[in-house]
Amino acid sequence: MESAEIRRRWLSFFEERGHTVVPSASLIADDPTLLLVPAGMVPFKPYFLGEVKPPFARATSVQKCVRTPDIEEVGKTTRHGTFFQMCGNFSFGDYFKEGAIKYAWELLTTPQDKGGYGLEPDRLWITVYKDDDEAERIWHDVVGVPRERIQRLGMKDNYWSMGVPGPCGPCSEINYDRGPEFGAEGGPAVNDERYVEIWNLVFMQYERGQGTGKDDFEILGDLPSQNIDTGLGLERLAMILQGVQNMYEIDTSMAVIHKATELTGVAYGDAHHSDVSLRVVTDHMRTATMLIGDGVTPGNEGRGYVLRRIMRRAIRNMRLLGATGPVVRDLIDVVIRMMGQQYPELVTDRERIEKVALAEEARFLKTLNAGTNVLDGAVAEVKAAGSAVLPGDRAFLLHDTWGFPIDLTLEMAAEQGLSVDEDGFRRLMKEQRERAKADARAKKTGHADLGAYREIADASGATDFIGYAGTEGESTVVGILVDGLASPAATEGDEVEIVLDRTPFYAEGGGQIGDTGRIRADSGAVIEVRDTQKPVPGVYVHKGVVQVGEITVGSRAHASVDQFRRKAIARAHSATHLTHQALRDALGPTAAQAGSENQPGRFRFDFGSPSAVPTAVMRDVEQKINEVLARDLDVRAEVMGIDEAKKQGAIAEFGEKYGERVRVVTIGDFSKELCGGTHVHNTAQLGLVKLLGESSIGSGVRRIEALVGVDAYHFLAREHTVVAQLQELVKGRSEELPEKIAAMLGKLKDAEKEIEKFRAEKVLQAAAGLAESAQDVRGVALVTGRVPDGTTPDDLRKLVLDVRGRVQGGRAAVVALFTVTNGKPFTVIATDAAARDRGLKAGDLVRAAAKTLGGGGGGKPDVAQGGGQNPAAIGDAVAAVERLVADTAK
Repeated sequence: MESAEIRRRWLSFFEERGHTVVPSASLIADDPTLLLVPAGMVPFKPYFLGEVKPPFARATSVQKCVRTPDIEEVGKTTRHGTFFQMCGNFSFGDYFKEGAIKYAWELLTTPQDKGGYGLEPDRLWITVYKDDDEAERIWHDVVGVPRERIQRLGMKDNYWSMGVPGPCGPCSEINYDRGPEFGAEGGPAVNDERYVEIWNLVFMQYERGQGTGKDDFEILGDLPSQNIDTGLGLERLAMILQGVQNMYEIDTSMAVIHKATELTGVAYGDAHHSDVSLRVVTDHMRTATMLIGDGVTPGNEGRGYVLRRIMRRAIRNMRLLGATGPVVRDLIDVVIRMMGQQYPELVTDRERIEKVALAEEARFLKTLNAGTNVLDGAVAEVKAAGSAVLPGDRAFLLHDTWGFPIDLTLEMAAEQGLSVDEDGFRRLMKEQRERAKADARAKKTGHADLGAYREIADASGATDFIGYAGTEGESTVVGILVDGLASPAATEGDEVEIVLDRTPFYAEGGGQIGDTGRIRADSGAVIEVRDTQKPVPGVYVHKGVVQVGEITVGSRAHASVDQFRRKAIARAHSATHLTHQALRDALGPTAAQAGSENQPGRFRFDFGSPSAVPTAVMRDVEQKINEVLARDLDVRAEVMGIDEAKKQGAIAEFGEKYGERVRVVTIGDFSKELCGGTHVHNTAQLGLVKLLGESSIGSGVRRIEALVGVDAYHFLAREHTVVAQLQELVKGRSEELPEKIAAMLGKLKDAEKEIEKFRAEKVLQAAAGLAESAQDVRGVALVTGRVPDGTTPDDLRKLVLDVRGRVQGGRAAVVALFTVTNGKPFTVIATDAAARDRGLKAGDLVRAAAKTLGGGGGGKPDVAQGGGQNPAAIGDAVAAVERLVADTAK
């Protein structure tokens, strides 16, 4: 049975039994605690935690998941993988243990010609929690599983929680006996390689307290309602139904292995090490394709780093297998062909996926050889020094300059028998990352525990947003937080977070920043609102300071948004939509939105593109946007079903999570997008849009920055003033400026060349004198010295090579000259063939000198260069070179 058919039967079975089919959520988790979706229940987490009331009593899904904690084990074992699909059925206060157990048994054992999976009942073994008598009774008395095939296990194996206080409960796992060829008998309690878990049924019926680990927390009592969360691994079931040894050999994976063997000439099954590489490539290219499909782009942080890491591991493993050219396009084509039936969006989005992946491959291949050489050199140094640890600063250099993820450096160093100073590496990156994370957390949630917001939501319900219709309204204060803690009141000077029952303030989201304004209580208290956020679904938090009086929970209040600022933001947001559509018209659908920020009078727009957008195209895009403004197109918003919105061609933003009902913003006949933000009523209200330029912000992602309305006018006015000043300086008309300025720059460049030529000649004049000053060190002509400060590295190199050529008599010669440039010492050292025959290599000599200078360096045996931080140590560096020549010369 093909994987696509397994998926179809799952959804059909549960839909026929009253479950709402929920499409797979994006792999980009809608959860600040997660980078990517690691489990099938994640999209339903708000329902299980009671944050949001579920819109259905029963649901089913096949969720895309990515887990990377054991990425180094991928390929080495046949059980570790990064991408998988989790089939789940869920009940929210509806059926419980008996219903879940009966559904699972029915689907697994019903013959295939009657719509089931057709597993032999006598090969299924059951585990239950050690104290769950009810589950064991149902399995034995209701379903008919013999007691000898039901085993009881402890909390580590058969008890579920989220790892924090909240819902928990026992679980029951269904395991398939693969037969004696996979090990000893005795059930899953004895051998989990033979008895493979395929389905886990979680019975959420209790509330857990504080604790760490899987089995050291207190059970506080029963939940108000009992829920069901189950998960069946699609790939594991496919392995069984397709009769293969492991999940790498199922239909959707084996096709990728076949393509990799075709590209490399290495057959699967030939050798363990090549099989490991083939499995790594297969797993990682599947994962990369799905991540890019959901809008992730390669980068050095967060989920972008996950994607970059797995792509570069896959590419390097193809190199280890013998591939010499680009391979990513061929591999991704196979993944899309095999997964496209289950996820049609992969097919329609093929061009964008390929562009992002190919750009990352090209970028990595460009640095792979150079970076590998740098690593090999560092490894040689470490081994020569008698150490077994690669320094953290070398790992950081590989990461920062050559794009080597630290995990790749760890892997390649281990292949050479070395470990890496990970602590040193992480110290170099930690401060910046933590500062960025702290800033983001502070902006989104202030200093409050999310539980404080949830308590307000539980007591008062979700905030009613009335800001589409107007910018002010009457409200009631339903929550106050001071210093992150719930408070009944706040007084003058307090920094507060206010929650209203209804609000015209827009909370930051969808690229639009939060509103500011004032809240005036009936008591006379005035709160200046400086930002509006939505830290948990449905709760609008007004962050600000009490300017006058005291405000209390339950107070009536008048909420008023800063209208001028809101209108300026609305103009920017509408301009973002126009820019998005104009870019897609110019570049195609691959120019998909990858992020945005709309501020008063200006916006930035991030979009997918593997290369820079030509200036002429940017000019055409800007012209098209402003032509649309002149057409006086109406802007309207309407709420409709998600399927209807897709039929109408509405564009969705990657990474955004949408419900069954969505808001669609339409600008005339030009643009249609899913959007929850605020907009103008007519394009003429924008006035003017000026694109300031575009630049790269990451692999395959470009950013446009632009001004709107009065801000755009002020910019053009300043530009006009600058042009007028230039006209006065060069005595020409505006259209003559490029030619006249180019001519002036040309003359300046010619003058600089003459100066450079004069300086070089002056430096080289010293060559003869330096050659004559050579001292004899064990028969080697050694020239050392310091040339005038400010000598460029290029001139110093020329001088060293010239001096080396002037040494007479065919003697072994070493030339080591030093200078100081921009306050830092620099050296170039050269050796001739006779010196190299006596064991003197320029690279070794440079490293000794640079180490004394407080830096580093390297190069070839005949010429090398280096530098440091301490100019005062040049004399010591000369002495170090002299000692090494004396000690090394054969």
